Amino acid sequence: MPDTAQEPTAHPQTAQILGHPKGLYTLFFTEMWERLSYYGMRAVLVLFMVDLVQKGGLGFTDRTATAIYGLYTAFVYLAALPGGWIADRLLGAQRSVWFGGIIIAAGHFTLAVPMTQTFFLGLLLVITGTGLLKPNISAIVGELYPEGGARRDAGFTIFYMGINLGAAIGPLICSTLGEKMNWHYGFAAAGVGMLCGLIQFRLTAGHLGDAGLHPHWKDDGMKPGIDKAWYIVGVGGMVILLLVVLGTTRTITFDPVFLAKNATYVIVSLGTVYFMSVLLFSRLDALEKRRGIVLGILLLASAMFWSSPAS
Repeated sequence: MPDTAQEPTAHPQTAQILGHPKGLYTLFFTEMWERLSYYGMRAVLVLFMVDLVQKGGLGFTDRTATAIYGLYTAFVYLAALPGGWIADRLLGAQRSVWFGGIIIAAGHFTLAVPMTQTFFLGLLLVITGTGLLKPNISAIVGELYPEGGARRDAGFTIFYMGINLGAAIGPLICSTLGEKMNWHYGFAAAGVGMLCGLIQFRLTAGHLGDAGLHPHWKDDGMKPGIDKAWYIVGVGGMVILLLVVLGTTRTITFDPVFLAKNATYVIVSLGTVYFMSVLLFSRLDALEKRRGIVLGILLLASAMFWSSPAS
């Protein structure tokens, strides 16, 4: 009788292309499309805000527009803290990337609606989605290389090439559409870019294997404490939603220039509290504490570098 036994299928994380896991290229293109949408939208953001209302802009002053831009970019990076926490406690990195991409796309398409109220809602959605996607997609890259070493470094180099490629293409597409045709076309193009990333991620996510899957989502069910974490997320979401409603209905008003001037104190305070809580109350061993201290030093050095006039 002929041998009908099938050869074992390679584990998704062991299947390779050019010496790297196939999952790396899933993340490469997902991040490329996400960065295309992010930097493409940023390329037209201030121009749209300062353009005349008669020409389709918001008619903001330069000071107001740049203050909003600064607050937006600051909160995009600050959102990585709760985004990483949610992935670690609740969703897992893969699902965080998926849901984050959906929220980002919704944000860009909301920006494409020609209304002031939807403009700020769109920015908030992009901030929320990026906070879920950006830190966790990098974490998955690291999990694809459990052995670490130079091979992981090479994998991150390839991954960062996707970031740079998307960041280079995005402004060319979105700014051309925004400046030559209509600002909202530029925002819509960013949304289409993120949709392409989502489709690609969904079709090839099988290559990631178990990388980025959280134990809470496995067959053994959720671990104790999961409900408390969801309560924290729910309360935080309700507070943000309340502020959005009050702001869009003009029940309360926000001064972007004032907020931008004082955002430094808030960001420094939050960063300090976060690292102190991690080091003091997270039951880390000696090695993990040393790594946390190094991360804090690198964060401070990076902030000083990018805030210097030469940068």
